[in-house]
Amino acid sequence: MFIVKIKTHLNRWVELSETKQIYEDLRDLIVRGQFMDACPQDLAGFTHLFLLNALLLLIDTPTCTLELSEQHEKDKYLKASRWSHYTERIDQAVSAYRDCKNEPCSCYERVLERDLRVWNEKGGITDKNLKAAIPYGVHYQIIKHKLYRQDDCMFPFRCRGVEHFIFALIDELPDMELVINVKDWPQVQRHQDPLPVLSFSKVRSQYWDIMYPAWTFWEGGPAVWPIYPTGLGRWDLQREIISKAADQWPWDKKEDKAFFRGSRTSSERDPLILLSRKEEDLVDAQYTKNQAWKSDEDTLYRPPAKEVKLEDHCKYRYLFNFRGVAASFRFKHLFMCRSTVFHVGDEWLEFFYPALKPWVHYVPVKQDLSDVRELLEFAKDNPEVMEQIAERGRKFITNHLRMEDVLCYWKKLLHQYAKLQLFKPKRNKSYQQVRPKD
Repeated sequence: MFIVKIKTHLNRWVELSETKQIYEDLRDLIVRGQFMDACPQDLAGFTHLFLLNALLLLIDTPTCTLELSEQHEKDKYLKASRWSHYTERIDQAVSAYRDCKNEPCSCYERVLERDLRVWNEKGGITDKNLKAAIPYGVHYQIIKHKLYRQDDCMFPFRCRGVEHFIFALIDELPDMELVINVKDWPQVQRHQDPLPVLSFSKVRSQYWDIMYPAWTFWEGGPAVWPIYPTGLGRWDLQREIISKAADQWPWDKKEDKAFFRGSRTSSERDPLILLSRKEEDLVDAQYTKNQAWKSDEDTLYRPPAKEVKLEDHCKYRYLFNFRGVAASFRFKHLFMCRSTVFHVGDEWLEFFYPALKPWVHYVPVKQDLSDVRELLEFAKDNPEVMEQIAERGRKFITNHLRMEDVLCYWKKLLHQYAKLQLFKPKRNKSYQQVRPKD
């Protein structure tokens, strides 16, 4: 009886092509122990070993290997086909991208050209233009390499952050007058006549403001209690801190999910918070307090989460950047984590934003977040692609947004702006000289 069963299954194995069925038959013999009914006691061990080897041999046959290989290739094709609309965009963007020249602030020449174009077309900045701009910012005068300012500065730390860069260049600057806006919001809308106001951020299609590198590169960044009670701090120091943290979290050790912590400055962030509450394995996004917080209603009916330092964001593969009141100061910091930045919306700019390209340096997300879930699924299915985007983003910020690039942009901005002035600056006697802080 035992020999008959063995012969029967071996003959079927040889003669038939339904390999999977034969495998299951042989497996059943072992699992159920059917062969033991007719197997002599002294042959039981041999028979069990024989059948196990038969199974192993069967698994290793070309037919079975081919079936597994074909299924694997089919799965790969289906996955590639599902995400082809994204991978094609990435391939096209990377192919079209050209890195900047290896010179300080060379990436941002077109930004400055665009911002000053209206004044070049008008033939320059008149004394009348300058006086009309004064109500929209802080009035500065540079006279004989000395800096003067109106007494009133609404945000002293922000003014000091701006003045740091002016002092670094003042010995080489010609006489000029400037109106520098240190508020969060740009001032000169496109439906009115242009005025020469410098602002750190704007929507290009809506404002005439001339962008300058924000005070936060040196000081005066947003205070976040208790982790940044006096502001984010100097950009050059934060770069080092975050880079060291990134070294502790290489890509293969990062948690494979998206991350966001921030206050509810805009309801645009709500969809990500709500998605996080439904799918915690996909994204960890929570609201924190800000100065306007009064109750859980201000954090979408949940208690506010604890603030998280920027370097601790590096534990996660995908980091979200939203606009705040204007452009968000966190944007540049996120790249240093060597995580993939998901940048929501494309309207609000700082001077360096246009040089960063979607799909090359970051993943673009629609402002209403209607595509956010699909993008996160794409990311999780394509970790190698995401890692490449993360590395390109980090490389750009590391190489092209150094302090020397920031100072270089200030230098080009002030020199080109001064050339456009059609009047000789005259010191306002009521203004006090501003001196560098020790």
